[in-house]
Amino acid sequence: MEITNVQAFLDYYESIRQRTRNVIHTIPHDKFDWTYKEGKFTFADLIRHIAAVERYMFAENVQFKPSRYPGYGKDLADGPENVLAFFDRMHQETVEIIGKITPEDLKKKCTVVSGAQITVWKWLRALTEHEIHHRGQIYTYLGMLGVAVPPLYGLTEPQVRAMSSVE
Repeated sequence: MEITNVQAFLDYYESIRQRTRNVIHTIPHDKFDWTYKEGKFTFADLIRHIAAVERYMFAENVQFKPSRYPGYGKDLADGPENVLAFFDRMHQETVEIIGKITPEDLKKKCTVVSGAQITVWKWLRALTEHEIHHRGQIYTYLGMLGVAVPPLYGLTEPQVRAMSSVE
């Protein structure tokens, strides 16, 4: 999918973010610092990572600036309310930056953290893939804890099967 219209991309990205927020809101507050194994992301780490990479790597790069990714530590935000506020604030700042991208800029190359040159619209596409990847980890963690999660598109697999016609 080539991105040729920034507003259309932002509309799509907001739908991605809403689905991520929906699953984040199912995380029990007493499990925000839980991980399945020492040295792996906690729920809070994942949320801070999504937010910090979105704002300080992707949003910086699409402005033709270098990455300023600070990591995902508790120094950025600690506690469920603060982590969620950080997540929302970083997203709002990113949306404001992306909203200023011109159609011409979408076609230009930006330098990403690895030093590679990538077309801006392709880097925006990678932004969504990054979030979806980590949202999948959150779903997996919640499944390990036995926490019920919202269906991604409104229906569960058994509901889709029951509503489908099989011949």
